Amino acid sequence: MRVLGPLLAMLMLGTPPAMAQRAAPLDVVFVGGRVLDPETGLDAVRNVGVKDGRIVVISATAVPAARDTVNARGLVVAPGFIDLHSHGQDAVNYGFLARDGVTTALELEVGTYPVAPWYARREGKSLINYGTAVGHLGARRAMLDADSAGEGSKVLDADKRFVRDAIPKARLPELESRLNTGLREGGLAIGMGINYSPAATRDEVFHVFGVAARNKVPVFVHLRSAGLGDTLGGVPGVQEVIADAAATGASLHVVHVTSMGLGATPVLLDMIDGARSHGLDVTTEAYPYVAGATSLQSAMFDPGFQQRLGITYHDILWTKTGERLTEETFARNRKEGGLVVIFMIPEAAADQAYRDPPVMVASDGGFDTVNGKVIGHPRSAGTHARVLGRFVRERHVIGLMDAVKKMTLLPARRLEAIDPGMKKKGRVQVGADADLTVFDPAHVIDLATFEQPAQYSDGIPYVMVNGTFVVRKDQLVNGVTPGRAIRAHKAK
Repeated sequence: MRVLGPLLAMLMLGTPPAMAQRAAPLDVVFVGGRVLDPETGLDAVRNVGVKDGRIVVISATAVPAARDTVNARGLVVAPGFIDLHSHGQDAVNYGFLARDGVTTALELEVGTYPVAPWYARREGKSLINYGTAVGHLGARRAMLDADSAGEGSKVLDADKRFVRDAIPKARLPELESRLNTGLREGGLAIGMGINYSPAATRDEVFHVFGVAARNKVPVFVHLRSAGLGDTLGGVPGVQEVIADAAATGASLHVVHVTSMGLGATPVLLDMIDGARSHGLDVTTEAYPYVAGATSLQSAMFDPGFQQRLGITYHDILWTKTGERLTEETFARNRKEGGLVVIFMIPEAAADQAYRDPPVMVASDGGFDTVNGKVIGHPRSAGTHARVLGRFVRERHVIGLMDAVKKMTLLPARRLEAIDPGMKKKGRVQVGADADLTVFDPAHVIDLATFEQPAQYSDGIPYVMVNGTFVVRKDQLVNGVTPGRAIRAHKAK
């Protein structure tokens, strides 16, 4: 009988056809990997079977029959990484994210406006799962500049009315209506870059929080100000949004806490943790680098930025050439516009953030392609491998399970009330979506650098999205688009 296939053997023994159908081979089985599931605490060698896009078997002994068998011995089988803060929402960026173990990338800081066309452009065409917030900046731009074009950094132009003009109080209901529409179209949150629209009054921001509270969605906020200042800095920036969350009942997520707090990051973390301990729904994230990045033409670089951020011109790297700026090249390049990297974050800030159990990992990444050259910050390619390789293995800042939890379960839980499908992501459990990242804990590492950021991470040989390989044997799989939309499912 050993020479017969399991299905034929069952038929010869008179097994009912229905049972034989259930016993048909799985699509894929990962054999002998170290399975990490941060929700149940499972950390053990298991065989993981996948069929029809779902995990259907997790076995300590039996190896289920499958059409495709992957030897995962010596490797970790983890939930696919979920990046809540990814501006790179195109095919080029999805490839770098997949090679970094990301199976779901969401644009929740800046978001987009309008929302429906954004989702439509990606339907059936995406390597990984995708989703967006409705963008406060984009809605402002549509109102004040009659312009809804552009996504991500394209809505940060400092010379536009939506950046420099306040919305009259009589028009705030129109802003609320636009945000409501974006949420009805599937927006997962309201994204706010207050630092990029300094003319937005505190009353306007408070109204936006009210929209979020009524719709029961979180507000993802880039604070009004960053740095060490007592009136314009990370501390007053956090105080503003925590007060609005408390007054309206809205959920709040503070993006990239280390690049807002800089040397005051521990104070920001204490404030966020304190708000949470008193019942507010407040979360935050950090990326594992000493430098941030943004558009040089944005309002962040208005006069006085050196004092606010504690930097000089030389601390700014012009990504198009790799040069450090001077007063002269700063002025010239700001007129042109483009992405810069800003060296301003103490190394200890990310360590402190990641040691705080609720703090998530998010990249804030997004490459641009200029004249055929991919440029940007290394976080766009290496965030998750960097955490695993440098913060876990090399420097022992946090443990492996904690790191995986920050990349998977915590981001999934942040959005479960908005898209119930997120309850099936961020886990390695029977019934969960087969979004899986398989990495070598002894070798996983980021290769992207500030000088050469467009470098794939190493040590992540397999990545699966909804049961389909997007990375196999350390290579991107061509011609597959298994990514699905992550979106709000309840119209408001």
